Amino acid sequence: MKKIACIYMRGGTSKGPFFDLRDLPKDLEERDKLLLSVMGSPDANQIDGLGGAKTVTSKVVMVQPSQRENIDVDYLFAQVYIDKAIVDTKPTCGNMMSGVAPFAIEKAWLDFTEGDNKVRVYNINTDSIIEVFVNVRDGKVNYTEGDLKIDGVPGTGSPILMNLSKIAGGATGKLFPTGNLKDQVQGIELSMFDAGNLMIHMRAKDFGLRGDEKGDYFLDKPQLMEKMESIRREVAREAGMGDVSDSVLPKIGLLCPPSKGGSIRSMYFTPTTYHHTHAVSGAVCVTAASKCEGTIASEMIEHPSDGSDYILEHQSGSMPVKLVTKGEGLDFEIISAGTYRTARKIMEGFVYY
Repeated sequence: MKKIACIYMRGGTSKGPFFDLRDLPKDLEERDKLLLSVMGSPDANQIDGLGGAKTVTSKVVMVQPSQRENIDVDYLFAQVYIDKAIVDTKPTCGNMMSGVAPFAIEKAWLDFTEGDNKVRVYNINTDSIIEVFVNVRDGKVNYTEGDLKIDGVPGTGSPILMNLSKIAGGATGKLFPTGNLKDQVQGIELSMFDAGNLMIHMRAKDFGLRGDEKGDYFLDKPQLMEKMESIRREVAREAGMGDVSDSVLPKIGLLCPPSKGGSIRSMYFTPTTYHHTHAVSGAVCVTAASKCEGTIASEMIEHPSDGSDYILEHQSGSMPVKLVTKGEGLDFEIISAGTYRTARKIMEGFVYY
């Protein structure tokens, strides 16, 4: 067997191995074979690898020092399928992104000081730039000393602020991939929006849902899940993406008005399973779309009157999102978006494949 160095980390509400991108094979087929072996895919239990048999625990992060001007590190995310031999690098993951700056500091790639440090990250997946602020205490990354609580993770930790820019059209090159604010497919009205993540937004009520259903509810609803998947494939074709049957993009968000004092509520699908919390990139996508009049999301939103953060409600709690936008309709622009996460180093060593 062969071995490769990695650090296994939790980033937000996801977790997985972080690798030095330069340690991986340059040949993409060989790289993907390695990652599949490391994660134990394809196998429903991922029993022979590091994967945790859930979408949020079957993720891989690859990082390297950047040669780009004014950028510290390059970040490449991969979603490793559980039951198929597929490694998908088209999507991104904001949760796992929160571990990128700590990983770079752990690898001693960056000069850092006591206190908060700004790390500029280039996201290879979406051709976007993220400013990440991570705290260093006593010469080491501060993971645990902090009072930030994120729903879906026990305890509290040191806050990691992520400010995203240039996020429009990361997957398709267009903020509105179909060219419309709304479309109708199979009798369901929807909006397709590409910002931070590529999503199809639909009304929860149009599928007979209240919006507060938990994950187990969807386990025995094959007709409902197939209806959403059929719509997803059709919209993607209309947007020029071809057959997305073996791709996790676009994701699905079933939206409804907030019920717990937030701004909007989203049920996030990855896309064929229900996320136990919500993707950070998906939260950015939903809340940004909600500020654009004429989209499905704009029908549900309750804008904060005091200029404070937007609060996206999900099945396990909520998530704050900072937004700066301008323009209206198809001329809508996203200047910046940000949110807070926590991360934790779980182990460091070698994984065998």
